[in-house]
Order: sequence, then C-alpha cells, then structure tokens
Amino acid sequence: MTDARDSTATNSMAQASEASVLVADGLSRRFGDVMALSALSLRVAAGEIYGLVGPDGAGKTTALRIFAGMIGIDAGHVTVLGRAPMSRDPELRAAVGYMPQQYSLYGDLTVDENLSFFSRMFCLPRDLFAERRERLLGLTRLARFGGRRADQLSGGMYKKLALACSLLPRPRLLLLDEPTNGVDPVSRRELWTLLFELADDGIAIVVSTPYMDEAARCHRVGLMQEGQVLLEGVPGELLAAFEHAVLELSGQGAIGAEAWLHDIPGVIAVSVVGARLRVVARVGADDHVRRSADARGLTVEPSRPDFEDLFLAQTVQA
Repeated sequence: MTDARDSTATNSMAQASEASVLVADGLSRRFGDVMALSALSLRVAAGEIYGLVGPDGAGKTTALRIFAGMIGIDAGHVTVLGRAPMSRDPELRAAVGYMPQQYSLYGDLTVDENLSFFSRMFCLPRDLFAERRERLLGLTRLARFGGRRADQLSGGMYKKLALACSLLPRPRLLLLDEPTNGVDPVSRRELWTLLFELADDGIAIVVSTPYMDEAARCHRVGLMQEGQVLLEGVPGELLAAFEHAVLELSGQGAIGAEAWLHDIPGVIAVSVVGARLRVVARVGADDHVRRSADARGLTVEPSRPDFEDLFLAQTVQA
C-alpha cells in the first residue's frame, strides 16, 4: 500500500523505519495516584503485528495514546519513525493511523460519507481518495454498504469502517485499541485477516486486546498487568518455554468443589473451563494434584499451555 506520496518521506524517516518503526524505552505515565504505565519498553518493525495483551486497566490504551502523540510521558523515551510523537510534525501525523476503542465515526453519516469526511481531514486529493476508497471498500468488503449509515452497521462492520478510515492516509504505523472488542467470532476472524494483509504490505501494527487467544495471532506480544509488561516475546517461543504443568480435571463434583486444589503446595492457578477445571502447577506438584484428583474420582488429563495459563502464572508470580 505505497504510492508516490509515500516516497516523499525524508531519508531520516526511511532509515529509522528500516530498523524499528516504533521504539519505546522505559515509558512511565501517572494519572494522579494511578501509575498507568511503568517502564514500558518495546520495538515494532515494519510488517510486524505487536500485541499488547491484558485485562482492562492494564495500561494498553495509555500506551497507544502515547504512541499516537495524544498524551505525553513522565519518564522514558519514545520515537515513531525516528521522531517524537508529540512533535506535531505533519508528515509524522500522516504516517500514524489510530483507531480508538470507543466509537469514533459519525453515526448519522453513511459509509461513503464517513470515508469522504476523513479523506478531507487528511487533505487527500480527490483522485487519490477515489483510488483508496475503492481499495479499502474492497479490502473490508463494505463496497455494497456504501449508502448505509454508520449507526446501522453491525459491530464488526462498524469496526471495519473505522479501520478503513484510519487507513486512508496509508500510515506506516497503525495503532488499534481493542478492535475486536464486542464483535462476533466471524467478524473477529475477518478483522484479523485484514491485519495480516496490512502487515504483508509492510505496515507496522500495534494492537491491544483483552482476549488471550488473540495473543497467538501476533508476531510478538507483551502480556500486561497494572501498567507493566510481565512477559514479552514470540508467541510460539513463549509457550514452548512454559515450565509448568497444565492439567484438566473432569468428572462429577469437579466444578464447585475445587477449593482443595488451592491447598496443594505448588498449584499456581485454577480456572473453570466449561465442565472442567484447568490447573497450572509447578513440576512435581502436578503429581500431588493427580493423586488428590484420583482419590476424588476425577479424571485427569494433561493439556498444552495457552496464553491464559501464561498470564495467570505470571500474575501470581509477579
């Protein structure tokens, strides 16, 4: 997704993007008595999807707003394409696309009217807008809904329109704050398919999400809790390095009577998954869990760790 306009970027920006589009070192931000971010460090390269994964209040939105140049920092250092996000540089502004978590479109405007409005905000020439409009409507599969008002779109379609609007200037860095929150599973899958296509086009993407299953879709992730990154790396490598045992317990009486598990030394986390209990335990303690479960007539099966297991283990140990 490049054109002649993109080639006007300065040499310094081009050289910076070859290494890392986004660089953050030791970022901290406080709001009153609340430490929203504490020593956040990350790097995101062109064509990479970096996931900030964590629950509400973890600091994900604060981080994205800092990267977008919307708020400043109390400590640390951050650059986008080699420049400070708060620099108000018009070239840098055009190089960053930001899709907030809250509703950001005009509900009484149609799909076409919202795209036209934002194209004027980005000062796009008519011919360039026409070309990008066609491309983005095709990419998001919204072409046949051009005349539909934004407030009449489904949750997934609304998110895709918001994404299309943020892509109009063809940003080098795309910041997405929980883009799949509140949408159906099919729309979630479609949105992620779009993100992979955008990454293939060389766009650096930072996406925040509370969904642990989405962590595995990213090229790299940072698991966040209370403003801190608990664990960072390549999803497959993080899962492969998980050192604890994961067991699933099933059978009559498994649900609702799991308090005994917490009394076993070495049990890190217990969660309910459907009609099963999922247990994360240190190696060695898993044998104790098996014996105790057998004594209660429960079936015990080993399971592969997932990102919820990683997050729970890190939270307990943090």
